[in-house]
Amino acid sequence: MDLSMRNNNYEVNQTQEKPPSISKRITSILLIGALIIGVIYSIQTGNMGLALFSLLFLLMLMGLPIAIALGLASFLSIFYFTTDPLPDLAGKIFSGLNSFPLMAIPFFVLAGNIFTTGGVAKRLINLTNVWVGHIPGGLSIAGVISCALFAAISGSSPATVVAIGGIMIPAMEKHGYDKKYAVGSISTAGSLGILIPPSIPMIIYAVTVDQSVGKLFLAGIIPGILLVLLLSAVSFFIAKKNNYAKSEKATFGERMTAFRKAIWSLSLPIVVIGGIYAGVFTPTESAAIAVILGVVVGLFIHKDLQLKDFPRILVASAKTTAMLFFIITMAKTFAFILTLERIPQALAGIITGWNVDVITFLLIVNILLFIAGQFMEPTAIITILAPILFPVAIALGVDPIHFGIIMVVNMEIGMITPPVGLNLYVASGITKMPLIDVTKAAFPWLIAVVIGLILITYVPAISLWLPDLIYNLR
Repeated sequence: MDLSMRNNNYEVNQTQEKPPSISKRITSILLIGALIIGVIYSIQTGNMGLALFSLLFLLMLMGLPIAIALGLASFLSIFYFTTDPLPDLAGKIFSGLNSFPLMAIPFFVLAGNIFTTGGVAKRLINLTNVWVGHIPGGLSIAGVISCALFAAISGSSPATVVAIGGIMIPAMEKHGYDKKYAVGSISTAGSLGILIPPSIPMIIYAVTVDQSVGKLFLAGIIPGILLVLLLSAVSFFIAKKNNYAKSEKATFGERMTAFRKAIWSLSLPIVVIGGIYAGVFTPTESAAIAVILGVVVGLFIHKDLQLKDFPRILVASAKTTAMLFFIITMAKTFAFILTLERIPQALAGIITGWNVDVITFLLIVNILLFIAGQFMEPTAIITILAPILFPVAIALGVDPIHFGIIMVVNMEIGMITPPVGLNLYVASGITKMPLIDVTKAAFPWLIAVVIGLILITYVPAISLWLPDLIYNLR
């Protein structure tokens, strides 16, 4: 999970899932057996890299959390194959977290939880609805735009689904929209939470491969707008085909009233993101400012945030931050072994030796990330695969910022595809709809995200135009 959500708002109903079939059990047993053989063979041949990956996937198949699996695989490999004393690993673990940009994560997590509770979502929804609610699929399009605006504040996909979906899905049903249509559009649009800045996965990618957080934040804006347009187009055509009811067109006065009520909600991303590029503060400092603004707006302007909410908000934020940092530090230890064994460099040499062109390489990357997204959450994927794939991408001339956006969009797809797709579980939890039905409902919008990924992958200017423009002006 990339950010915490209001834990009293939903419960994921996993009892709807059927027990694994006999064929799946047999497949799992065969995979476990093959991995055990891999571990034994690596010990006999002294192949530390093979042992590392065999142990990692073996532990994951046994059901251990990704952070535990990363840590155990790394520690056991170092213990058996090297003479490094294990106590020295404490220094390596600490150095993995001793990064100024990582300080932004707990603040953005806290800010997201404050915004979710502080009445920001309902004001954004009302604003978008009075502007686009009268066109075919207007409520769904308003939901998509609201998800984008809330994403620019919270940086969390699941939190966006909870905050926007909890209001929009019942509203769409009330106005005659099919429930599957409502759930599919919002659960998919919620994935914008990790693409439109601020974004936790972007920070993690930047720290992992030593890139600019500010450039990544800028690079995510145009792709985010592209996906908003694609998702809105799907909502429009499905609603027009099914002749869903449209809201009455709001008057100019009603639009201005909604804008006035939402002005503080809209100002939050402008202040936070705009301050970064104006050079007023760093991305890390912007996260702390977001928390302060969220408290002031929620307590004294919107007045939806109360003092009694803070203990729950702080505990939820601490849990999420601890979980993220645990994954990051274990992944850093994992990456240390990869570097020690020169696995990324070896992979880069193999791929460049095949004379693979950039188009084919990016296709392979997208397929690999799609597969990884079915089994792991974004933080783990980025911290494990970025150090491996990044040197190859650079060797082939792929821009590192563009490559980061490609990875983040792939993480979006992972959030809306089973079995790990957290957005689907969240949508199932808040609507009590079976997971399989939520998955089917989201499919048309998922296709739109895939089309967006293809465009973003092979048209680098979509990601790079804005950061190049802004940084050339500075």
